[in-house]
Amino acid sequence: MTEKDLQFFKAWFSDFTKSFYSSNEEDQKNIMLKIEHTHNVCKNIVEIAQGSSFSENQIRVAEAIALFHDMGRFPQYTKYKTFRDAVSVNHGLLGSKILIKENVLFPLPPYEQQLIIQAVKFHNAFAIPPVLNDETVLFLRLIRDADKVDIFRVFIEYYESPKQDRASATAFGMPDTPECSAVMLSCILNKKVASYSHIRTENDFKLMKLSWLYDMHYKKSVRLMQKKNYIDRIIDKLPQTDEVLSAMAILKEYLSERLNAKDS
Repeated sequence: MTEKDLQFFKAWFSDFTKSFYSSNEEDQKNIMLKIEHTHNVCKNIVEIAQGSSFSENQIRVAEAIALFHDMGRFPQYTKYKTFRDAVSVNHGLLGSKILIKENVLFPLPPYEQQLIIQAVKFHNAFAIPPVLNDETVLFLRLIRDADKVDIFRVFIEYYESPKQDRASATAFGMPDTPECSAVMLSCILNKKVASYSHIRTENDFKLMKLSWLYDMHYKKSVRLMQKKNYIDRIIDKLPQTDEVLSAMAILKEYLSERLNAKDS
């Protein structure tokens, strides 16, 4: 992939997203939320890749993946007025279908086209499918990390903003009550990624996001989280009960070990 190819993709993406602009203030707010998210994920993926010994060509491919990773979100929201895949459509799969239908990637060799399509398709899967080739897995790990870093930002800004300024589709629709489900705390304690299906309260949603830290593939990604203070800002928004504090102690111990490890 050349720099010219990447600039072409950026121009195409800009035109694509503008086609979903709305005169409805709330709809436009949600569309702009995903555009801003996409640009931030592009920045994150470049920073992570540069800190992880990727070649210049690989970094361009990674940025293209980040650019297209959430393109399914725009028709998803326009049709269903939600970003919840469980009650609408799988946005990763939808995005990959759009890339194929529109033949956006035509300037690239077939193997790069397939790599990008597969990365977009599976970036939001609960776990990376074991059937994918090693190179695709490499880029999937990059996009999943870069995506998670900015999703933390999105939700922190949501929690910290006045209600009238919040993008409505960010919310998961769970009650904002003090409870934390035992299954969610158990995932943190056992260093497992929690599932959306177990969320019962807003605090469960926060715990699920924190559990994603067990699925971060690059140390640079964790460092980005720490640098932006995203982890502590989420933790501070949880009830400071003995159960929660015990789980957070395990999480912080894991993060310390990860950051001090010699691997990338």
